[in-house]
Parts: sequence; structure tokens; C-alpha cells
Amino acid sequence: MKKIIIKPGREKSLLRKHPWVFSGAVKSSDGAVSGEMIKLVAEDGRFLAYATYSAQSQIVARALSFVEADVIDEAFFRARIRRAIKRRASLRNETNAMRLIHAESDQLPGMIADQYGGVIVLQILTAGMEPQRELLARLLIEETGAATVYERSDADVRALEGLPIRCGLIAGSALAGDVVIEENGLQIAVDIITGHKTGFYLDQRENRALTRSLANNLDVLNCFCYTGTMSVAALAGGARSVMSIDSSGPALAMAKRNLVLNNIDAGGDTNKAAFWEADVFTALRKLRDMGKSFDLIILDPPKFAPTAQHAEKAARAYKDINLLALKLLRESGRLMTFSCSGGISAELFQKIIAGAALDANVDAQIIQHLSGGADHPIALNFPEGDYLKGLLLQRG
Repeated sequence: MKKIIIKPGREKSLLRKHPWVFSGAVKSSDGAVSGEMIKLVAEDGRFLAYATYSAQSQIVARALSFVEADVIDEAFFRARIRRAIKRRASLRNETNAMRLIHAESDQLPGMIADQYGGVIVLQILTAGMEPQRELLARLLIEETGAATVYERSDADVRALEGLPIRCGLIAGSALAGDVVIEENGLQIAVDIITGHKTGFYLDQRENRALTRSLANNLDVLNCFCYTGTMSVAALAGGARSVMSIDSSGPALAMAKRNLVLNNIDAGGDTNKAAFWEADVFTALRKLRDMGKSFDLIILDPPKFAPTAQHAEKAARAYKDINLLALKLLRESGRLMTFSCSGGISAELFQKIIAGAALDANVDAQIIQHLSGGADHPIALNFPEGDYLKGLLLQRG
């Protein structure tokens, strides 16, 4: 195994068990090539970690183990996968769909595995993990009993690793259309092949349940609704009306299908379950100009700031939509607002929302901080894993 020597003083993060090594921290790379398993050592020869190597990335190494006695082989990967699955066992009382492997937070950097019933979607994000894809697919089938492993390695970060987009069946039976999952008694159709992320927003499961608990007899506005699962949750919770807005016609068609799957009948009343294909920023302004108002508004936009370099532009977008939403909120109404942008910290997000409330001349209180569920853990040594930030606000 080739050794990567870390510059003096730059090993401190590894000693704190942070898994990332940036290119500037490397003194010598011993001719390592992308995809290799490597040993990270200090200048004096001390063992630091075993890691995967990504030559073209700014993050050249990602630690797999900080234990020198470990052997990085099939048994190692099987044990990591088995442990991650065991951690999520209690969630099977709520759903048959969950994140099984959450990259660095499950000590498998560069790997995402999401389960949708009998289908597992595998996402490989780094050159260091790329050579393990077929092994990982086989182990996932063996450890879960799933019938299919489908690859959705189409995230933008692969380009930074020098990797092409790769999608398609890896192991098991071919997909036969959409997959219908169960979540807290609701049925949800998931488009694994072309849907967002690995097909669905598994990280919002607990927040969908919260929406359901809040919605009784309320008028709800669901923005960036995608396939309408927050809308389904609100209607299942007894909402008086739900308006769902998204710019994607196919996503709204799936949203309507999800209503049918759950026997939610609007009785022909388009006000009870209204779907609007539109740009959300434009739609919010139109609703303001029409004098509309709502008891509960949900803002779950796409990633405005994938990195910190995009933060300033993203901050303006987050402020704009939240300012408009706060103006549409009735007295004592609630706003459920989110950011999934890695370039926006929780502290910055709260400041942006505070600025939006100030400009909207609205008093509001934070009722609850929101995040991903238990299947999206955040390792204490890897705070970068805390990507989903949310606030439940109440207008004064």
C-alpha cells in the first residue's frame, strides 16, 4: 500500500478524526493513482489513517479507518455496511424507504445507498470509491436481501473527481417503472431513474410527519413541492386546502398520482388540492398581488449554494422567497423553511431569515429547528455532513 506523507502541522485534523485531506496538506504522494487505497502517515512515519485516493480532487484523500490494525478488504466493507444497516433497524416501523449509507457519517466516504422497498440506489461520488462499486452493490444485496441495486452516480461532484456520469442497473432484477414506498401509513411513488437525488427526498421524512401533525383545518401553501409529498402529508392531516407550486410539469403529475395512491379525494374541489406549474419566485409575487394568505407555508427550494463561493448569491434568493412567504402568512401562521445548501451554514441561514422578517415588517419566533432524520446522521468529527437546515417559524 502506497504512503502519502502529510506536511508537518497539517495532520492535526486527522488526529481529530476528520476524514478529509486537502491537496495542500500532502508532502509526497508516492506515485499513488486515483482509486487506490493508501496509508496516510505523518512526516515522522506515524500512522494516521487508511484512505481512498482521488488525484484530481482538491480533497485528495478520504479516511476510511484510523485503526492501523484494520485490513481494508471485502470483510471490512461488509462490516461497515452491516453496522450502518443495523443502526437504522428501528426506522422500519415507520417506512420501507431510508438512507442506508450516509457517506462520511457512516465511515464510508464517497458512498450513498438509499433503499426504496426492494430496490437500493447506489451513488458513488469519489474516484477513491469508484473501483469498489460492484463489490458494494453485491454486499448491499447480500446484507439487505434487496432484489435490485440501481446506480445513480450522476451528481455534479463527480466532475470534480474526473469521473463521468454513470447510471443504470448494477446488480439484480431490472426496474419495472416507478417504485411505490410506504411512509408512516402513506403510499409514495418514486421515480428512481430520473427523479431528483436518488429518486426522492428521504431526508424530509420527519418533516413530512410534522407537516401532517400541523395541517388540520389549515390553508397550506407548498412551494417547490416536487412530487407533492408534503402536500399529501398535509391533506392526510386534515388540511382545509393545499396549493402546490413547482416549475416541473412531470413532478406535478407525479404529485397528483400520489394523491390518488392515498385515496385523497378533493371531491372535484380544485381549491382543496390545487397544483400550479410556475416559477416559485414569480408565483409568490402573484399571490401577494392577489391578496392571498395562508396558515402554513412550506419552502423547500433546491440547492442554491452548493459551495461557499455561491453563498452571497444564494443568500439573496433565500431572503427573497422567505420575505414573500412571510408577507403571505396569516397572523399566528407558521412558516416551515429549509436550505439544503452546503455553502449556507445554519447560523447564516437563520440570519438570512431574520433579515427577511425585518424587511417584511413581520414579527416571528423560531418554534423548532429542523433537520434530516435518523437515517441521515451527522458524525461529530464531520460537521460538513449537516447539510439540511430548517426552521419552523410562527408569525406574531
